[in-house]
Amino acid sequence: MPAPINNFKKAIQSGKVQIGCWAGMADAYATEMLGTAGFDWILIDGEHAPNDVRSVLSQLHALNASSSEAVVRLPVGNEALVKQYLDIGVQTLLIPIVESAEQARKMVLATKYPPHGRRGVGAALARASQFSGISDYVKTADEQVCLLLQVENMAGMDALDEILAVVGVDGVFIGPADLAADMGHPGQTAHPIVRTKVLEAIAKIKAAGVPAGILSTEDTFSKQCIDLGVEFTAVGIDVLQYVNALRNLAATFKK
Repeated sequence: MPAPINNFKKAIQSGKVQIGCWAGMADAYATEMLGTAGFDWILIDGEHAPNDVRSVLSQLHALNASSSEAVVRLPVGNEALVKQYLDIGVQTLLIPIVESAEQARKMVLATKYPPHGRRGVGAALARASQFSGISDYVKTADEQVCLLLQVENMAGMDALDEILAVVGVDGVFIGPADLAADMGHPGQTAHPIVRTKVLEAIAKIKAAGVPAGILSTEDTFSKQCIDLGVEFTAVGIDVLQYVNALRNLAATFKK
């Protein structure tokens, strides 16, 4: 029996647009609710939300009945963390703050079993193999892992061509918020200079034949990115949707 098909990876490789949402509440109940909304993918955030391996695991359980595919952002591109998250059953990883081809190659190696990589072979006791229930897991897992790299500062932008040339990178995600800050415009993701740099990066990623991704909470820009052919676009953040709805409700009745 082979490893499960990664439908998210299959979709973006075929050019099928995938619409997603950020999950930042770090809670299985909230993520289970988000899983009923109809998004193609849900990003469980381990960088800026208070998640750890166990809380991510509980959210993977919560999404079992959902048609939404789970993508997990690690707090940092670390080989040991990559191994742990793959072993609990994550098939798609987003690695933040990638600034060089060397970093990209290290992450590719971390997601693959020897002789093609350095992923530790502990699948016999892992959820990813259904606790040895998937007999051919080690032989077939590599092709179902989807590695997304997040380029979000000028160092990464300067190295983008080299990053895109690394074999085994399945997608490149542009982070506008960090990029804006690094360009001297913190909190201004819509600044014309920042927006131009983001669009240039998307064009470069597309020209390289690599799936492109982005997060935007501005509907007009999200639609623009989709029209440009961005394969995976996150169009909202659960935390913001929640607090903004509550604040609007309170304001409506306290006028």
